[in-house]
Amino acid sequence: MNLGVPKEIKLQESRVAITPAGVRELIAQNCTVNVQKSAGELSHFSDEMYEQAGAKILPDAAAVYEKSDLIVKVKEPLPEEYTLIKSHHTVFTYFHFAASQSLTEAMQDSKATCIAYETIQEGRQLPLLTPMSEVAGRLATQQGAKYLENAFGGAGVLMGGVPGTPPAEVLVLGGGVAGTQAALVAAGMGANVMILDTNLNRLRQLSEMMPANVQALFSSAAVIEKQIARCHLIIGTVLIPGDRAPKLITRAMLSKMQKGTVMVDVAIDQGGCFETSEPTTHQDPIRIIDGIVHYAVTNMPGAVPQTATAALTNATLPYVKQLASKGWKAACESNPSLSGGLSLVNGQVLNKEIARLFDKKNTPLQEILNF
Repeated sequence: MNLGVPKEIKLQESRVAITPAGVRELIAQNCTVNVQKSAGELSHFSDEMYEQAGAKILPDAAAVYEKSDLIVKVKEPLPEEYTLIKSHHTVFTYFHFAASQSLTEAMQDSKATCIAYETIQEGRQLPLLTPMSEVAGRLATQQGAKYLENAFGGAGVLMGGVPGTPPAEVLVLGGGVAGTQAALVAAGMGANVMILDTNLNRLRQLSEMMPANVQALFSSAAVIEKQIARCHLIIGTVLIPGDRAPKLITRAMLSKMQKGTVMVDVAIDQGGCFETSEPTTHQDPIRIIDGIVHYAVTNMPGAVPQTATAALTNATLPYVKQLASKGWKAACESNPSLSGGLSLVNGQVLNKEIARLFDKKNTPLQEILNF
């Protein structure tokens, strides 16, 4: 199969979908790998490194799409890429369809096969979301600590304080992968941390694994309202696979917070879990609304592309190899986990959440695949 790796064009997206080491493995199973010129440059992977691994370097995205059947990306296609995607393409990437009806309809019109990283499941785990959630969770605390500084409109609070002064109070909404990593980093910086979740089994796990300066509490509207009044940094990480994130903090609730509180919305790719969040970029990352600093960058791991690209390839490569060797249909039939990522085929919507959100007809997987 001919596999294509285009350069990411989202603003300040520095990741690339596959490392040269990953290319070498695909070449070993007789794939042709087409990589767009300078696609890996910002992740510190040169064209020469890809050529040495066996890839063909093509001059632009149009050439990559024209010569490839399987397109492997990092972020969702942008409008400039829509016309490049054709019916024979299988596109494998983070789509986050729930956040964009226009993207969903553009991919329907293309008739391409769209497989979303973020809805592939193994048991209750999301293996292709996990590495980026780990990166984003750690970055959330790192960025939150920075924007707590007075110069950015923050409350001017140091995360760990110093002897004789109190540390910052941090609230983490969601005890999944991103929330756990955010809480651990905040605790390591010396803050007092509260992490909320509605899964009692997960709360028990968190209580056992977290350091002494982290408390795990059952989440409810009343608990959230109480905690936001005292916390300096609030990190939202709540995720419903394939669906929009629930709005846990409304605009009216901002008035209950201290001025200069920082809110980091890790769930912004799925619409955000704060009502007042709006997607931002690394170039222009924050908005201040009612005295509250909002950070809602949609591609947080793009800030650390060397780490993020390596972590992403480690997770995606086994699935890419299956798709490249078998084709999308046989690969999904032989691997039910992979079939969970199958969102659109020939204009048909296979994902129930997307169909519900955008009032589309839902086509059951069984009509497409022979299980």
